[in-house]
Amino acid sequence: MTHTPTYSRSGAQCVVDGLINNGCEVLFGYPGGCVIDIFDKLYASPIHVVLPRHEQGGIHMADGYARATGKVGCALVTSGPGATNAVTGLATAMMDGVPLVVISGQVSMSLIGTDAFQEADTTGITRSVTKHNFLVRAVDELPRVIAEAFFIASTGKPGPVLIDIPKNVQQQLTAQPDVRDVAIRAYHPTILPPPEQVEALADALNKSHRPVLYIGGGAVSSGSCPLIRSIAETYSIPVCTTLMGLGAFPETSPLSLWMVGMHGSYAANNAIQQADLVIAAGARFDDRVTGRISDFAPGAKIAHIDVDASAIGKNVGTHIPVCGDLRQTLEALLPLLHQTDRSAWLSEISLWRERGPATYSPREDGMLQPQTVIELVDRVSRGRATVVTDVGQNQMWAAQYYRHTRPRGFLTSGGLGTMGFGVPGAIGAQLGCPGALVVSVNGDGGFQMNIQELVVAKEHRLPVKFLVLNNSNLGMVRQWQDLFYGGRHSATILSQDKRPENEHIAPPKEHVYLPDFVRVAEAYGLKAARVFTAEEAERVMTEAFADAEPWVIEFVVAEDENVLPMVAPGASLSEMILTNPN
Repeated sequence: MTHTPTYSRSGAQCVVDGLINNGCEVLFGYPGGCVIDIFDKLYASPIHVVLPRHEQGGIHMADGYARATGKVGCALVTSGPGATNAVTGLATAMMDGVPLVVISGQVSMSLIGTDAFQEADTTGITRSVTKHNFLVRAVDELPRVIAEAFFIASTGKPGPVLIDIPKNVQQQLTAQPDVRDVAIRAYHPTILPPPEQVEALADALNKSHRPVLYIGGGAVSSGSCPLIRSIAETYSIPVCTTLMGLGAFPETSPLSLWMVGMHGSYAANNAIQQADLVIAAGARFDDRVTGRISDFAPGAKIAHIDVDASAIGKNVGTHIPVCGDLRQTLEALLPLLHQTDRSAWLSEISLWRERGPATYSPREDGMLQPQTVIELVDRVSRGRATVVTDVGQNQMWAAQYYRHTRPRGFLTSGGLGTMGFGVPGAIGAQLGCPGALVVSVNGDGGFQMNIQELVVAKEHRLPVKFLVLNNSNLGMVRQWQDLFYGGRHSATILSQDKRPENEHIAPPKEHVYLPDFVRVAEAYGLKAARVFTAEEAERVMTEAFADAEPWVIEFVVAEDENVLPMVAPGASLSEMILTNPN
């Protein structure tokens, strides 16, 4: 007698069950016709569904959640424009190695290729901005695909995975059980490093008198930060970090060189250039770090530890390649090390550190300075804030003037440099860490790119503090225009000259800024304030940080402040601009 299987679950129910089985507690989803079946099954599920107001915002929320928690962030979008709106968020996560599983709806299989309503080639569009993607053609594939997506997203170098599911597949029934143990024939991420390469690294480090540990975001995602600190402090090795690695090593340590690269510290950039050994750990030699590659660390051997074999030797020639999980590599390295006299190197480092990570001078006009605002965030929060930034000058000042002491305490779009990340990224981080003080640092340009997501903070009673450094400019581009383009401010000034009622009369020049951020915030139901002085800033910040409600605080800051130090594009790390040109 032939056994007839019982078809007990729809594809939509498989999706919800798969999310739950793989630890999804929060799902950022925007509904539409091609995912309505999944949303129907979510209605009675234990998953906390968060409705963003734009799909890009939803992906950034999932990204912020993943960065803050170390878990896989999950999002759900519909077909066509829902999926295409997700592309920037996927690319952001891909560049920074953030684990996401994003599910997109698709038109029914019979309609694919007919230019059906809201059809798009989602797998084709997203192939270059995902670690992997799937088009599910039959419902029996779904349980396996969902399990594989979470496995791929979270192993090796983390990254986003997209699952495109046609509407008819969501409605079909299957008897296939959920998949718990995943084994993918063609996917074997390197974990254990080759012992001979670890030994070569240990030998080079033991013989080195001027080593530098160069730490990236991989140190955070691999859970290697305690090991890095132990190695650095035990064997007297200075540490610099990338933007993505901020917090991986405490900047309060005398061994900290702070951030390296284009807007890195004098100490970090000088140490790299004078080192005899540079050990890159979970970093990828980004152009914003290396400056002119031909002049990068000219006297140093380069060692590179990375779980992603394709990253090793891609940008900078590597003398000691070590492909493997960073934490396991450092565990194997630690017992092979011995003490070396590095007192002369540390003395030189201490002299460079006297300049601090960055400095600025008080203004004669008394205008509030953005650097002061970031210092106040550090002081008022007592260094305990989870800082989520947008992109531009605000991002660099937050990197320079907040003292980063713990992993996952600084979240930002690094590789892609995505304006609009700051608001939704902070919302995702707050949902992932409900008890944290989450501070979103934004410029007045990027803040407007996903400003609609403010309502989500109010709707879910999230006490995020949204700070806006309003300098009436697209500040970083304006800085480049001043330094390298003769001061021609093309499309970077956001304020407007107020026109008099009688245009024949020329009153004193007066700037107005649109929109009014305080009124916009209040329209979304948030508390809001505008401040002009350091004294006001500290008072309002203290009140807001102690409040359980979301806030928007607009800081009207000087328009012409620059992010310094700076290494000009195409210049060497030795050619830092330390002061504003006259």
